[in-house]
Amino acid sequence: MQVRELTNAEEEIMKVLWKLEKGFVKDVLAELPESLPTRAKPAYNTVSTIIRILEKKGLVGYRAYGKTHEYYPLITEEEYKRFEMEQLMSGYFDNSLKKLVSFFVKDRNLSLKEANEIIDLLNRQKES
Repeated sequence: MQVRELTNAEEEIMKVLWKLEKGFVKDVLAELPESLPTRAKPAYNTVSTIIRILEKKGLVGYRAYGKTHEYYPLITEEEYKRFEMEQLMSGYFDNSLKKLVSFFVKDRNLSLKEANEIIDLLNRQKES
């Protein structure tokens, strides 16, 4: 399956579906925040339309119960994170982990404690 970049609205819906694992449009709508800083809670039809777009993109499946549908994600959140990281790495850091870490060290003031935690994580990964 080809993972594609999601719009902000699509990603918001996917996060809810990942959390719920499956649900009807009303369930997804109920999980969305009451109000967001930039806009109000979307309408039922808006959420339904976004879910159908995600279905057409091959990211969401459904089970039909008469005229209603129960939706579920076809990709995991981990798969999407991996896709996003690959996009970030290739688009901004020439696929270099060193450049990515260097960016965080310089731009985000990575602490020595955090750096040591990363080194420990890399060492544990190498051992397994």
